[in-house]
Order: sequence, then structure tokens, then C-alpha cells
Amino acid sequence: MKNAVIGFPRVGKLRELKFASEKYFRGEIDQNTLEETSKELRKEHWQWQKQAGIDFISSNDFSYYDGVLDTAVLLNAVPGVYRDLDVSNLDRYFAMARGYQGKAGDVRALAMKKWFNTNYHYIVPEIEDDTKISLNGEKAVAEFEEAKALGIQTKPVFTGAFTFLKLAKFTGKKTICDFVEDTIASYVQLLERFASLGAEWIQFDEPYLVKDLTKEDIELFEKIYQAILSKKGSVKVLLQTYFGDIRDCYENVTALAFDGIGLDFLEGRKTLQLIDEKGFPKDKVLFAGLVNGKNIWKCDYKKVLNSLEEIRNKTGISEDNLVLSTSCSLLHVPYTLSNETALKEEVSKHFAFALEKLLELKELKELAAKGGICEYEKDPVFVENQKAFSGERLYQDQGVKDRVKALKDSDFVRLPKRSERLKLQEEVFGFPLLPTTTIGSFPQTDAVKKNRASFRKGEIDKVAYDNQVFAFIEECIRKQEQIGIDVLVHGEYERNDMVEFFGENLEGYVFTQKAWVQSYGTRCVKPPIIFGDVKRKAPITVEYSKFAQSLTKKPVKGMLTGPVTILNWSFPREDISLKEMAFQIGIAIREEVLDLENAGIRIIQIDEAALKEKLPIRKSDWYSEYLDWAIPAFRLCHSGVKSDTQIHTHMCYSEFNEIIRDIDNMDADVISFEASRSKLHILDAIKESQFETEVGPGVYDIHSPRVPSVQEIVDALKTMLDRIAPEKLWVNPDCGLKTRGIPETDASLMNLVEAAKIVRRSL
Repeated sequence: MKNAVIGFPRVGKLRELKFASEKYFRGEIDQNTLEETSKELRKEHWQWQKQAGIDFISSNDFSYYDGVLDTAVLLNAVPGVYRDLDVSNLDRYFAMARGYQGKAGDVRALAMKKWFNTNYHYIVPEIEDDTKISLNGEKAVAEFEEAKALGIQTKPVFTGAFTFLKLAKFTGKKTICDFVEDTIASYVQLLERFASLGAEWIQFDEPYLVKDLTKEDIELFEKIYQAILSKKGSVKVLLQTYFGDIRDCYENVTALAFDGIGLDFLEGRKTLQLIDEKGFPKDKVLFAGLVNGKNIWKCDYKKVLNSLEEIRNKTGISEDNLVLSTSCSLLHVPYTLSNETALKEEVSKHFAFALEKLLELKELKELAAKGGICEYEKDPVFVENQKAFSGERLYQDQGVKDRVKALKDSDFVRLPKRSERLKLQEEVFGFPLLPTTTIGSFPQTDAVKKNRASFRKGEIDKVAYDNQVFAFIEECIRKQEQIGIDVLVHGEYERNDMVEFFGENLEGYVFTQKAWVQSYGTRCVKPPIIFGDVKRKAPITVEYSKFAQSLTKKPVKGMLTGPVTILNWSFPREDISLKEMAFQIGIAIREEVLDLENAGIRIIQIDEAALKEKLPIRKSDWYSEYLDWAIPAFRLCHSGVKSDTQIHTHMCYSEFNEIIRDIDNMDADVISFEASRSKLHILDAIKESQFETEVGPGVYDIHSPRVPSVQEIVDALKTMLDRIAPEKLWVNPDCGLKTRGIPETDASLMNLVEAAKIVRRSL
């Protein structure tokens, strides 16, 4: 039996790609230096996999920003505004990802969305009526040749033609059907090109197949691949799926002339049932996704080996045609556990990051070669692995479990109803029409980072650290008053990350030092790990919020992260349900909400940026597996507050239209959300659903360094007012400002306030 890796983390062991890219953006290094850094990273990543004995190693899984964006450029799907920029090809690529504001022009970035049910974000391709789909550029070829020069035969990886077309946005009168033939021709040329280079396999990722498919979707998929596979020549084609099962099209897929099919046996709940009931072709290679590419827990060798045996029994597949694979790309886990020198052995023994998963693939392949359980259960490697799955897990707390069991229906309901609360809040706060606010965080300057680093290193004590935080808060409050913002924030200078900060103040969590995971582009996150039962140790944010409120007569929002986002942006336990974890965290956040209210904070924002992230990909599972507990978990946090305490929430970078009524049922008073990159498309859903919650669609994109003009924001507000009553509309950026610089932040917020004043006067 052989083994395979679908894809590997690209940012480097210590985020080398992030830092090199950001230096390039600042003009501190040139393109050649950035390319050399990238080449060294690819070399290291391939060599790690070769040394681990991986049989199928990927190339073209590296990207400067995003793989879907790479595919758009590969297929020449570059909108005219970017083609017209007089810049290098690399800068044009980054302009599509980040926007551009300079001598060559002023363009916004393409939209960005969540990648299925992960915290990774992809850039949405835009295809215009005059787009001519054709092969463009040599990136994939160059990287295949790079690996070959190192003595490493790789399988080039591409976003599949079907998934690419389904994820793309068609901006003119033409539809997906108008671009199918040219897309097919381009993928055929890819196969021909790599055949001439000596490629043995090529991998087409088609995760869209795990979604709910229509008859038309399946027909389109078949049309695309019947044409591509009819001309595949000597190259073997692997169709790779992940994040679920392909129940809607399993027989269609297996009937096509693919040489290999990659199936997810972990998130694909029906994958095993499908191969049992419908069989698997004897002439194809099955790439069995059994090593978790999305979570950091050590692989249970007994379970995997039993699954492999069950797959063999159900399919009658030969060992030569069975490949042990990761369930998805290892892009979604940290690079290596070897960076984590501070973790106790009793904790770290339960984990495996990307490099450790390579070792797991190697050991599992060797154990499987020994034959049945009688052969491998005595192997020292197997025995050592099983030790991690025996005995009691640390950090169990029966009191926490009892509190969850004792929750009543009334704990999830806030009274009086929202319409009555909003009338009362209008009288209490007396906001003007179109009140202005921000999402929460302000730029994390070098001074802010230095203060945090000094405290972590023990160079200053907690008192000195907090005194400096209070100084940052006072400066932030004065700046917002000067700009003229109506509802202020304290800037979140005490926080490293909106989830990690809360995890550090809750029992049941463990933390890493350098376990970074790419979220988008150069943005990396370090998810905390839920290791045991979760509860609040003491008030977390109260003193910072009290201090901020003492500085001004304007209201200052208390800023919290909601339980679903804390859960979704952590690595979760696998021994209890997601619902149980969400309610444990919800109880902790509820305690913090009530303490903030008692301290005189009258507006409290509970961010649920990641609410949609773990929404099951199939609609039939939305309520039974997620929304039936995710929405109540949020309501649990705020159901105990007074009528005149205003509850805000925030969401970003997801398509919310389909769950807009569920979002309204969260029973917040005000919601702000990302809308600028998606060009305000959610406004129609808000209008059609008769949305009760007051709303603040983001008026500009904070993930781009460009400064929006006053007129740009005025135009956005006028578009919003076509669908939202003025008394229900708030004015805010689309996300927190921590990643932005001070000059662009100040300029953008001044333009935001001025635009709100202009539109307010017109009303």
C-alpha cells in the first residue's frame, strides 16, 4: 500500500512566507528576493515529505496568496480593471487579492469567502463577458520542474474545472455555460503539457462535489470530465474530493475514466456506505482519506487500520489500488509540533501537526504491510500509539458538565421582545440617524506588540503591562472622539487574538507558541486547543472596558467573542460533542456579559464572526447537526441582560443569505457584517426577510490597504438605504482594524464619519 498527501502548509515552519511577502508589500525587498524565499520553502516542504516516505507528493500546492486565485490567473480569468494596471504580473496578482492604490491606479480587491467549512478564505474569481479562458503563465510547470530537479516526482495539483466554474462569479450577461468549452480546452492542454514533462499523475481537486448537487450540476460535471478524460493521454488523473461525501454523484464519478478517486472517510459520513452499497471499480486507485487534515489530534492507529481492512473487505480492492491519504490538505493544521517546547509531554503526546502527520502516514503504511491485527498489535510503534488513547483525559470538570445539563429553555430567551427593547434603547441612547462605530480592534502598533512581548518574557509585571494598555486605550478613545465616532471601542490592546485571548482566560484550554495556520494571504492565526471542560476563571475584560468608559460620555462597547466563534476558531476536542463545548463556552461568556453590565457597560458586542464556518455543507444537516445548538449558544450569552442594554454582534466573510432568518433569530439588537467585498449582495436578503435586527453592513474593506473616498462611502450608504430603513442602519467598517496601519485607519474613519454626516443631512 502507498500513501499520499493532498497538500502541504505553504507559509513555512516559522511563517517565512508571511514575513517575506509583507516586506515585499512595504518595498523592503524586491521580487527576486521574495521568489528565492518561496523557492527555499518549497524545497524544504518537498524534502520533508520525501524523507517521510510519502509516495504521492503534491506540487503547485504552494501559493503566494490563494490557490483559487492562482487558478484564475492560470486560466486568464483576470478582470479588465486589473489587466489595465501598468504593474508587474506579481503586483497584478496581489492587486486582485488585496486591492491597489498607487501611481498605476486605484482598484478594490476581489471578494473573499470562506473555503467550505474551514477558517481558510479563498479569493472569488470574477469572469467578465469578454474574458477568454486560456492557459496563462508557467507557475505550475516551474514548480513541477523545481521538484524534479531535486529528484522528487510530484503530482501537480489544481482546483478542478467544475469547482472553479461553480465558485466563480459571472459579472456580465454570460453564464457558466458560455465558458465551459474553453475551460475544458485549457485543462486538456494542462494534461498535454505535463505529459510532455514526464508527469505520472495530476490531481484535480473537486470539493464542490460534496455539496448538494442538482441534476444540472451533475450533467455539467460529467460533460467537463468526459471531454477532459477522453484526451488525457499518458498522465493518470486523480479526482480528489474532501470535506464530505459525494453521495449525489458517486456512481457518476466512478463511471468516468479517472485513474484514481480520492474520498474523505472522516467528514464523509456516507463514504463507507457508498462503497459498500455501490462498490468501487477494480481498475481505479482509491485514495482513502483517513488521516485528519483539519484537526491536530494524534491519529488512532487501531481505528485507521480497522478502517483500511473494512474498505478492503467491502470493495475487494487490491493493496496496489489502495492509497492511504490525508482527509484534506494539511494547509489547515500547524507546521510542526517540534516548535512547541513549552507544552507538557502529558499534553503534547496527544497531538500531531503537519510534519507529525507525515510520520503517521509512514508508520501506518508500514503497519498495514504487516497484515492483520495479530501481526501489528505487538509492534512497538502500534503499542506506543495506543498509549495516547488509554487512561483519563486531563482537565475534566464535573461541575461544568452539571451546569450544562441544568440549562433550561428560559436560559435561551431574552425578554421583552426585541421590538420593545429597541424602542426603549432609542430613548436611552438618543443616537443620531446612521450612528457610526467600528467593529472593535484598532491597529496593533509596534509599541502594542512590544508591551505584550515584554510581559510574556517576564521583563515587566502585570501592573506595568496594564498601565501601558490603559495608556493605549486612552489614546484610542481620544482619537475616536476627535474623529467624531458615535459609539466607541477601547481598541483591544490587551488581546493577541480574538479567540486566543479568551481561551487564555478560560480553564480547559492549552496553547501553542508557534502553531500558526494560514487564514488568508499573509494572515495567520494560532488557534487555541480545547483540551478539557471549559469554564471562566475570573472576569476577563471588565477592568479594561470600565476604564475606557470612564474616559468619555459617549458609550463604549464591551467587546467579547461569542461561543460559536471561540469553538470554531479553536481546535476542538473529539471526545465530546460540539454542542456540549459550545454550551460550556456560552455559560462562561454569559458570566462575562453580566459582569460588564453590572460595571456600567450599556452596549456589549458579542462577535460571532465564524457562525457559518462549521455550518454543514449539506443543507439537510444544517439544523440537526448545527443551527439547532449554535443559535441557542449565542442566545445563552445575552438572555439575562436588562432591556436597555444593547447587544451587538458581528460576522464576516461568509454568504449569509441562506441563513438570514436564523441570524435574525440570534435576537441581537444590532448586527454588523462584511458586505463591501461582496458588493452589498446581502442587502436584498435583508429586505426580503423583513430583518428585525438593526444592521451595519461594512462600508469599506479593511483587508485592503487602500483608503475609501468619502464619495465611495456615500454611494454605499445610498445603496443600503434603498433596502434598509434609515432608523435601522449603522455605519461601520466591515471588520476589525488591528491589521491596518494608523495613517490609513485614521483617513478611512474620517471619511466614514464625513460620509455619514453628508447622508444624514440629506435625510
